[in-house]
Amino acid sequence: QVQLVESGGKLVQPGDSLKLSCAASGNTFSTYAMGWFRQAPGKEREFVSAISYRGRKTHYARSVQGRFTISRDNANNMVYLQMDSLKPEDTAVYYCAVAGSSVVVTELADFTSWGQGTQVTVRA
Repeated sequence: QVQLVESGGKLVQPGDSLKLSCAASGNTFSTYAMGWFRQAPGKEREFVSAISYRGRKTHYARSVQGRFTISRDNANNMVYLQMDSLKPEDTAVYYCAVAGSSVVVTELADFTSWGQGTQVTVRA
């Protein structure tokens, strides 16, 4: 089973950029699609972005389309989420997750392993 550790979250101002990282353990990382989710206080965990196992296909939630970019480095078992033009409504705990397949999926139930999360706060 792949284990995940997120990092990079912090307090930033509106309009700033931030890059989250997710380090994965195990030698099967490159065979699975990966995703990022987020959960704001009092809200359900929601899909942010996903990337296929080779990184050739990506998908974004409408709320982050054009501002966020997901990428992966299979040689180093890493997944990234570049976040630009951050808004206060992007404030949440961000989670990295492993999909149960190699193709892009977006439903919570499609992901089998989760990291512990990293806090992103966007505030003036």
